Amino acid sequence: MILVSNDDGPASPGLRALIRHLSNLDEVMFSIPEGPRSGSSMSLTFHKPIRIRESEIEGAKGYICSGSPADAIVVAHIILNNKPNVVATGINLGDNTGLQDIFSSGTVAGALQAAILGYKSVAFSKRISDEFILYPYAKTDEFEEPAKIAAKIIDFVQHRGLPSNSQLLNVNFPLKINEKTKARITKASPVKYEHYLDKRLDPRGREYFWLWGKRLGNYPENTDANAVFDLGEISVTPMRIDLSVPELLQQDSSWYKDLVERI
Repeated sequence: MILVSNDDGPASPGLRALIRHLSNLDEVMFSIPEGPRSGSSMSLTFHKPIRIRESEIEGAKGYICSGSPADAIVVAHIILNNKPNVVATGINLGDNTGLQDIFSSGTVAGALQAAILGYKSVAFSKRISDEFILYPYAKTDEFEEPAKIAAKIIDFVQHRGLPSNSQLLNVNFPLKINEKTKARITKASPVKYEHYLDKRLDPRGREYFWLWGKRLGNYPENTDANAVFDLGEISVTPMRIDLSVPELLQQDSSWYKDLVERI
């Protein structure tokens, strides 16, 4: 069984395309937030109740919850008696390349939460046009080809597992995809945006701000953003849960020793 989640809610064309194509491989269940939760990262809802209801999308059965993508994964982990073989999140409306996106993304967080719970997991996201941002739930076939490729990746992971020393994959599709689009194994780009505050005035003349970012260009070679934006390729980034760097204990042991003694 394949578990699907996302951070865009049940109306997302990326989710619906993914469910349709994954259903050709295996039984599909879903557990998703009830609406858009972009930028929610791996937040968990402890300060208020979570509402859960059963639903059906593209012939698949599952759960819609009032919480975050990470909540949705935990809900499925607790409720489902038949545990999934693999978890797929997305396809997100917009890419999740670069560390700034990866650490804030609800799509990646869903896959990360699944990995923490012991499931093989893959996060799928796609770069979209500026026009699509304005009308994200319009009828579109923009996600059909990415969903076909996502199904191939999930099928591969189901049978071959994940690469050694990684617990999940972060897959990003470029704006345009066809049968000649190449895939590249990448690492995360360190910086993708230059953040800024857009200052405005409300009707009473009081200041308020929109936090946003201007995307940079010419990303480092062999990074996810370079593949998706500069080369128009599919980026596959193996990731691991453990953010610590134990190998540095050997490489810079005096630094750690001096720090511990100072404390």
